[in-house]
Amino acid sequence: MPNLDRRRALLTFGAAAGLAAIGAPAWARNLDVWEPRRAILDNLHTGEKFNEVYFANGSYLPDALAEATRVMRDWRTGETRFIDPGLFDALHAIGGKLETRAPFQIISGYRSPRTNAMLHGRSKGVATNSQHTVGKAIDVRVPGVDLRNLRNAALAVGAGGVGFYPTSNFVHVDTGRVRQWQGS
Repeated sequence: MPNLDRRRALLTFGAAAGLAAIGAPAWARNLDVWEPRRAILDNLHTGEKFNEVYFANGSYLPDALAEATRVMRDWRTGETRFIDPGLFDALHAIGGKLETRAPFQIISGYRSPRTNAMLHGRSKGVATNSQHTVGKAIDVRVPGVDLRNLRNAALAVGAGGVGFYPTSNFVHVDTGRVRQWQGS
């Protein structure tokens, strides 16, 4: 993993996972603490896939979180950043609501500040202080699932910020405060 050696990554993920569990939003507290949680991701830009349990026996699994973070890296620069485990919990809850095991196709995961500034320069629909730049957001679609149903599932689980982009064919999900909007 660029910019992080393995030991530092494991310590970072372990500490952050513990903090994330303490400050979990209400919807995440409804997840069974003993039920394994799996993330199924497909990065459309790199072709990389992730289909692993990232939470089991009441704990986040640092190696799985590190691998999921790698798959969600900024594909333009190769940079990584810690991804909020609550984001994987949100996707897990959304997948459960949709009753699907289809992958979440990643349009955009982590974005470096440089990539975000470049995208903001091209489109004012890209926030200057995007949750993507702090590892708390993902833009996704799910094959075989109507985009409106994906948005509705994200709203139903109270997954923080939910942006609906029907023309661009994705739904934005983040772990920030609960809010919703529609883009293009």
